[in-house]
Amino acid sequence: MIGEIALRETSADGVTLRPLEAADLDAAHGLSVAVRWPHRLEDWRFVAALGQGLVAVRDGEVVGTALGWHWDNSQAIFGMVIVAPQVQGRRIGQRLMQGLLDSAGQRAVMLHATAEGRGLYERLGFVRHGEIRQHQGQARQAPLLMPGAGERLRPLGRGDSDRLVELDAQASGMPRGAAIRALLDTAETVVLDRDGEAVGFAVLRRFGRGHAIGPVVAPSLASAKALIAHWSNLCAGKFLRIDVEAGGGLIEWLEEIGLRRVGMVAIMSRGEIPRRGPETGLYAILSQALG
Repeated sequence: MIGEIALRETSADGVTLRPLEAADLDAAHGLSVAVRWPHRLEDWRFVAALGQGLVAVRDGEVVGTALGWHWDNSQAIFGMVIVAPQVQGRRIGQRLMQGLLDSAGQRAVMLHATAEGRGLYERLGFVRHGEIRQHQGQARQAPLLMPGAGERLRPLGRGDSDRLVELDAQASGMPRGAAIRALLDTAETVVLDRDGEAVGFAVLRRFGRGHAIGPVVAPSLASAKALIAHWSNLCAGKFLRIDVEAGGGLIEWLEEIGLRRVGMVAIMSRGEIPRRGPETGLYAILSQALG
């Protein structure tokens, strides 16, 4: 359910900020289309159901969006910050972000910033920590890759959910069990098993123009490649996307299997965020919105 955010008064330029409602999602999807983001309406519904948000409205029309997800009392992540092209430059994005920050309270906040949004976030006190590289294209058959000693790939089992939520929290540094459980219920998952225990996993979901892989949680780079190759081979010839940390060791290999680099976002935070990324086992993020 979309959470509550305090209402804002109408500004001098006639823009009102109010909580995002389910009825706003068609308009929100229209905004993402206008700025050439790939999200489907179903993608909006998925992320909105897990968090809370604000919309900017002028003359009855939604002209801006911003969503936030509060994983616990100390951490949050923001995303889906969009301002309609015809009203950009009027500080609407800053007002939306300030509304989310007010709602987040003392939580540390992370986000993934496009080049266009980075200046706004820096003015609000966010600092850069690294980069996420977006790879996509027509997937190709990857060479057969074997996991490590004692490891095998298997389908998701009925009793795996709690363990995969635990693995994700360790790797991402965020207790986002609701998001992972929702993903496991709606997407396809392959599990990395070592001697009868799940030690990693990778999720394939419908997204945008085709499918997206993420998160990918694994104990090693070789195991992460085996998980990704599993989905690349099953999706050969289809459009596939994955978002990985720039220093994670996957970039050149992803290009070899047809997933070329097409974009970059900066990892930014306001406040201290936990250690995360390949060093903790997170080789591909869930999404640029949800981290």
